[in-house]
Amino acid sequence: MLRKELLRVSRAGGGYHPQFVGREERPLAARAIGTYQGHVGERRERLDAAIEELERESDDFKLVRGFASLLDREAVFETRAPIPPERARRVAFERAEAVGVATEQERSRARSDAAERLGVDPDDIEQSLYADREPNQYLASFESPWSPDELLDRYNLSLAQTALFDATEVRIESSDPRRLVSAVKRLGLLYELRNTEVGRTLFVTGPDALFGRTRRYGTAFARLLASVASAEEWSLRATIDDRGTERELKLETGDVVPPTGEPIAEPTYDSGVEADFAARFEALDRPWQLRREPEPLSVNTSVMIPDFAFDYEHADFRVFFEVMGFWTPSYVEKKLDQLANVEDVQLLVAVDETLGLDPESSTERRTETGEAAAEVKARDHRVVTYSGSVRVKDVVDVLREYESGFIEREAERVPEEVVPDADVISLVEVAAEFGVSVAAVEEKAFPEHRVVGRTLVRPAVLSEIDENLEPGQSLADVESILESRGLSDASAVLSTLGYRIEWEGLGGGRLRRRKK
Repeated sequence: MLRKELLRVSRAGGGYHPQFVGREERPLAARAIGTYQGHVGERRERLDAAIEELERESDDFKLVRGFASLLDREAVFETRAPIPPERARRVAFERAEAVGVATEQERSRARSDAAERLGVDPDDIEQSLYADREPNQYLASFESPWSPDELLDRYNLSLAQTALFDATEVRIESSDPRRLVSAVKRLGLLYELRNTEVGRTLFVTGPDALFGRTRRYGTAFARLLASVASAEEWSLRATIDDRGTERELKLETGDVVPPTGEPIAEPTYDSGVEADFAARFEALDRPWQLRREPEPLSVNTSVMIPDFAFDYEHADFRVFFEVMGFWTPSYVEKKLDQLANVEDVQLLVAVDETLGLDPESSTERRTETGEAAAEVKARDHRVVTYSGSVRVKDVVDVLREYESGFIEREAERVPEEVVPDADVISLVEVAAEFGVSVAAVEEKAFPEHRVVGRTLVRPAVLSEIDENLEPGQSLADVESILESRGLSDASAVLSTLGYRIEWEGLGGGRLRRRKK
């Protein structure tokens, strides 16, 4: 992005057209890069003078300054002085006040007194006084990350980003709408994805749109452009507030080149509620895979993207999950309208108990929790309510209801008696062999094995283990015996064989017989 004063746009025809540069400006870009490279080790005032000379030779001084603005960010400047400038100024000014500087001779005396006090040469004082001022700093190093052609591409992108600073609304068509929506949400912008004559159009505004106020969100819009331009095909229309006059900015594929290796935004969640829920759910051992920002769902002429989806591991089945958080009544009404018209899918909605409270109103308007939940249920969706954070148990309980139907059908594919070949095998492995969930095999009969915890073990193996166990053995020795037979759940095995571990402080434990 460039500073606003470096913006180059045309307002021909009432539009707002960034003045992009083509390959004909490659020599100028090369000279700008060369100017920086040629002034490494010199003071900034000499570099600035060389750039000003380049401006005079160019047809457009703003273009040269734009190049310099980008290159300047890659330059390293440093202060070079015999003594710290701030210290030199403090002592010199103190001596000048004592002497009373009015003539060159008095100035020289004050400088000499300061040098004597600091134990340095008077010339060192002179060199240090203003060495930290920008014109006096030295260009210590400069390594351009761009070739001349790449500098032109970066300039065009930065110019377009600067033009978006004054956008009040942005409308985008993209061949990769899912990635685009993800970037919009991470940048904190509100959006609506609508089905239009040209396809799906993403309408983007700032968060204040819900409160009826207009404010510019230029920085976020500018950062969004890099994501927009990453798609193979795209077009963008933006409404620009040009000092009180509305103008339209149009961009499309080929106008700008996206930067490489630069993330649009860190992959964060839209809210702490969502992040907290995702972390707690993924820590569970459930047969559901949590997916973030799944495919868009049709809602009449628009589209909504739920926050999550749960994919069942043992069937082609998906439950969408929307966290309906605290906001204004207008937001609630819009969300309820979406839920009423969304396509026929399995959708679970978490409803914030504070829905309906309007922070902009002096009078609290609250929709009772039961009423809000009832409105969502009336739209034929499953509902859980929450306050502060979504209760994972409530969500798991709903998912278990879906599971029960699948488990019954899965169990029909498993024989009533299961006889694995292995002497020791986990229920998870047995279920995997049949392609079903563990719950579908748990109630089956295992005539040649005993169920020990979550593992099937032949009685002969248990007898062999029992023969090798002796009261008084250390827990480490016991675990070694079990691991040699492919067993890791010591507690379940020992309980089955009638043993227990007697703990000895923090140093471990000893094997003991259970009392009958």
